[in-house]
Formats: sequence, structure tokens, C-alpha cells
Amino acid sequence: MKKIAVLTSGGDAPGMNAAIRAVVRSAAARGVSVLGIRRGYAGLLSGECVELGPRSVANIVHRGGTILGTARCEEMKTPQGLQKAADRLAEWEIDGLVLIGGDGTFKGAVELASYSPVR
Repeated sequence: MKKIAVLTSGGDAPGMNAAIRAVVRSAAARGVSVLGIRRGYAGLLSGECVELGPRSVANIVHRGGTILGTARCEEMKTPQGLQKAADRLAEWEIDGLVLIGGDGTFKGAVELASYSPVR
């Protein structure tokens, strides 16, 4: 794996920033680059991302919510939205996708898996 993406979706919950930080630090230790997707699945579809590294997540654990933000995304419930998400992951050359959220987040991931080889 050379590049992964991380997104937070659904309602804010305690520990989201800590999870983002852990993903970024673990990836960096293995030489894997990380893209943070802003506003969850909505940001994936619209192409909103930021490169994340150890310095960018150094002091986020004490912050509430998620530094990446979240948003509801009805478009991800459509075949067109799922295909658009898969195309975006391919465009960004993403090898793995880390999702931080709840049931709806993971339901979207299951649907997306049928459109994209990214795991």
C-alpha cells in the first residue's frame, strides 16, 4: 500500500480525531501517504481532500468533533454516486480507505465495495 484515504461520516463522536491521528501516524511509520477527505462521502464525491501527516495531526486529540468534518450524502445511495466515488478513489490512486463512523458509514462502504477494488 502506498496511499490511503481517511474519512469521517455521520454524527460527530468522541474519539474521531484520535482515530484520525492514529491512522496518520501508523501510516507514516510504514511510509504510506494519507489523504483526509473533508465532509465524509460528500467530500469524496466533490473532490475535497487534504494531505495529512504527523505534523498536521499533532494536536488534534483534545479537539471535539472531527478535523475533517462530516456531512450527510444522499447521492451515495445511488448507483451514480457510488460510481463517482469509485472513480474518485481511482483518480487519487487510493489503495485503502479508512472509514470512521457508524452504521450508515459502513453501509455505504459495503455498497461502495461493489464498485471499487479499494478496501
